[in-house]
Amino acid sequence: MPVDLSRFVKAYDVRGLVPDELDTRVAYAIGAAFADVVALADGAPAVVVGHDMRPSSPELSQAFADGVGAAGVDTILVGLVSTDELYYASGALDAPGAMFTASHNPAAYNGIKLCRSAARPVGQDSGLGEIRDLAQAMLDGATEPMTATVPGVISRRDVLADYARFLRSLVDLRGGRPLRVVVDAANGMAGLTAPAVLGTAAGLEPLPLELVPLYFDLDGTFPNHEANPLDPANLVDLQAAVVEHGADLGLAFDGDADRCFVVDERGAAVSPSAITALIAEREVGKAVASGTPVADVRIVHNVITSRTVPELVRDLGAEPVRTRVGHSFIKAEMARTAAVFGGEHSAHYYFRDFWFADTGMLAALHVLAALGEQEGPLSRLASAYERYAASGEVNSTVADVHAATERVRGYAADRGATVDELDGLTVSDAEGQWWFNVRPSNTEPLLRLNVEASDGAVMAQVRDDVLAIVRGTP
Repeated sequence: MPVDLSRFVKAYDVRGLVPDELDTRVAYAIGAAFADVVALADGAPAVVVGHDMRPSSPELSQAFADGVGAAGVDTILVGLVSTDELYYASGALDAPGAMFTASHNPAAYNGIKLCRSAARPVGQDSGLGEIRDLAQAMLDGATEPMTATVPGVISRRDVLADYARFLRSLVDLRGGRPLRVVVDAANGMAGLTAPAVLGTAAGLEPLPLELVPLYFDLDGTFPNHEANPLDPANLVDLQAAVVEHGADLGLAFDGDADRCFVVDERGAAVSPSAITALIAEREVGKAVASGTPVADVRIVHNVITSRTVPELVRDLGAEPVRTRVGHSFIKAEMARTAAVFGGEHSAHYYFRDFWFADTGMLAALHVLAALGEQEGPLSRLASAYERYAASGEVNSTVADVHAATERVRGYAADRGATVDELDGLTVSDAEGQWWFNVRPSNTEPLLRLNVEASDGAVMAQVRDDVLAIVRGTP
């Protein structure tokens, strides 16, 4: 049956059903195309390939490596890794990389996250479109498959201990007070990386942490709950365990462990925007301590991040940089401005010291260090970074996205509010009491709404007013 790669090669990665869309034949073709478009074009000596715990991942990653080899490029297989561990390997080995994972998607899916050497992103505008088109031509028989005179060599390498050691070198927890932390790996890759980084599984010295593991068994069928901590339903077990064990905090990771969510000692979720602000303050301080003038320190945030973040960055004397939602935009702005840190409200956290790539585990280390350096509970520490009431993201299915957006524009005009069109519409009232953003989904007939206001009552009123306009209800 013919395969249409345009159906599941997305703007930033590959994400499809196995085997209906993504199978070994497709993985082989994408591997060969990746070698041609990225590795050979960049003069890279090898491609590093890793995979998550999904049942289909080993076979698909091997097929991809075979395709890379057919193009004459060597492959370094790093086996079971988290996505940020693959980024580490790409950076440390200065090699392009491919990570087989569907992140938080259900078990029936798999996918590929691709990067150039030093973990530089590959998206539609930076090579993914060319890779898709070349792979499609090979699958359709319009282009001959790659057959290098000398095929590439496949080798294997374990990078877990080096990855753990590197992350620990960026944040020192050794002087902090002892903490009890519950970690929910959701049967995903944090079940491998958390014991290595936070414990002693990688042979490193003990940290002042007592780990309480939750769902550490690697199981790509996700028998306990989905590996998507953005859905509050998937935090319930962690929240209960934190209270039950009298823990200082809880950490929840998604399937490929590149995102980290935090709950406090009461089991209450801590906003990713608050975590962004907390880490931003630490990274600004670190940069200044290393000799960088504070005015030259930059922090990147997207349009739906709490305004606490840019306010705090300005209060510190540093410069906030605002950008669109999405990792390719964050990474591009960080590289352009040499920003030390970037954060998104989706709990993706990016670090200059980590090749501008995102890593949930490094974010977790910062939270643990900040908590361990003072005596109060996390709820008190986090409250300093939560200045406003927020709605969270509310999605609405609409028949005509453009018409709904124009109705929102009229709402803004009627109230004399300012409108910014960096990513969708960001509407701010003249008195600074509230703001909201509506932006369309890239793949579905949805409008996504985020509201923030000076207090809960104002936020709820604005949220309900805008939702009624978006949905066309009285």
